[in-house]
Amino acid sequence: MKHYDCIVIGTGPAGQKGAIQAAKLGKRVAIIEKNTVLGGAQINTGTIPSKALREAVLHLTGANSRGFLGSAHRVKRQITIADLVSASQQVIRHEWDVIRDQFERNGVDLIWGSAEFVSPTELKISRDGEAELVSADKFLVSVGTRPARPASVPFNGRTVFCSDEILHLQHLPRTMIVVGGGVIGTEYACIMATLGVRVTLVEGRDRVLGFLDQEISDAFHYFLRQGGITLRLGEKVDRIEEVELHNGTTHHLVQAQLESGKKLRAETLLFAVGRQGVCGSLGLDKVGIEFDDRERLRVNDSYQTNVEHVYAAGDVIGFPALASTSMEQGRRAICHAFGQDDVGNYNTTLFPYGIYAVPEISMVGKTEEQLTEEGVPYEAGVANYREIARGQLLGDTLGMLKLLIHQDTHKILGVHVIGTGATELIHIGQAVMALDGDAEFFINNVFNFPTLAECYKVAAYNGLNKLNHVCGGVVDEFVEA
Repeated sequence: MKHYDCIVIGTGPAGQKGAIQAAKLGKRVAIIEKNTVLGGAQINTGTIPSKALREAVLHLTGANSRGFLGSAHRVKRQITIADLVSASQQVIRHEWDVIRDQFERNGVDLIWGSAEFVSPTELKISRDGEAELVSADKFLVSVGTRPARPASVPFNGRTVFCSDEILHLQHLPRTMIVVGGGVIGTEYACIMATLGVRVTLVEGRDRVLGFLDQEISDAFHYFLRQGGITLRLGEKVDRIEEVELHNGTTHHLVQAQLESGKKLRAETLLFAVGRQGVCGSLGLDKVGIEFDDRERLRVNDSYQTNVEHVYAAGDVIGFPALASTSMEQGRRAICHAFGQDDVGNYNTTLFPYGIYAVPEISMVGKTEEQLTEEGVPYEAGVANYREIARGQLLGDTLGMLKLLIHQDTHKILGVHVIGTGATELIHIGQAVMALDGDAEFFINNVFNFPTLAECYKVAAYNGLNKLNHVCGGVVDEFVEA
């Protein structure tokens, strides 16, 4: 039986970075993958495929150039599923190679098979009717999650499907119902609407992406409706079924009956409400580790479970369940496991959110609603892309960046962006906040011209002018303080 210093279960973002970190510390490491491909949901069904699909759609439809080249601009008139799948598969294959190369270069043993604890220090690895035992001193559980599939929903992979299955559609539907206004639901709703699919988005709350700043959320609702998406907010689905309609010819449709009595019909339905853990098959009871009803593990600030030599990171521990945070959690878990506590500051209030909808949305720090509830005095400084030369060059005149500035100290309390490049632009604000910077930083430093980064300078002037009771337009803001 092989013995390792550390065994990692799962090759998603948390597992990858955790295994490589352990190898960098000179430890003998193995990583186990039960699927036939590396990378978990990040590479195969979630982050990378959906973003590759989004980029392919924006390019082929010409949607990201219409503001500059005109509304009739289109790279390809007839877009097929094959066009989209080809683009995503190319990226996925590249990521597989990158991960495998990283494991090989760092001396990480890759073991294929399903892992199950048989004792606190031993795992049984099963594959192709065979099994082997391995042992370790430390373990990192990073098995991720899967889309929730309630028994009441008639999934068939063709007309009623989850987010994993949408990537395997045989053809583009004309109509689609999306149930769930979270990140996954809104991203796919935007992608499909950009392709010309008539989308109806159903969300039980009064707004999609309820964690967003209210002003950004309102702007996003406008974008969704302008994109042709019908919003059914504050509505819950009571029943989903397939129906036949006879109107000269027979049509097979999916019907979603809402609790309010409304009936929605479309060719297809994407169910994107929640995700479910997958750690129930790991034999954690043999180690003394419990999980909740959604198969999520509870950990402390060092990512230890209630059993000190078993750590967990990534989606399996719940919020925030982002690929970016999962990577850092995996690294930090391993550092703690092997006594490397000096790993820098990790302010959990400063990790950025990135929503790859159309348009992009990103945020870091507090929202206006949170600051108001906490009684923190602030002012909002806003820069609209239409005021920025780069915004005009990109054809994006509707985007905006908002800084939330403390009224007394001028410290940056939050940054919120909607528009082209939002998920890249947010990191400037994140860095300034992490270094305890203030609004004057943006005024006293030079930004490349023309860039979207200028939004920070304009927003800082706008916010400070309000604090100083200065009235003036955008032009004046570059000379007034």
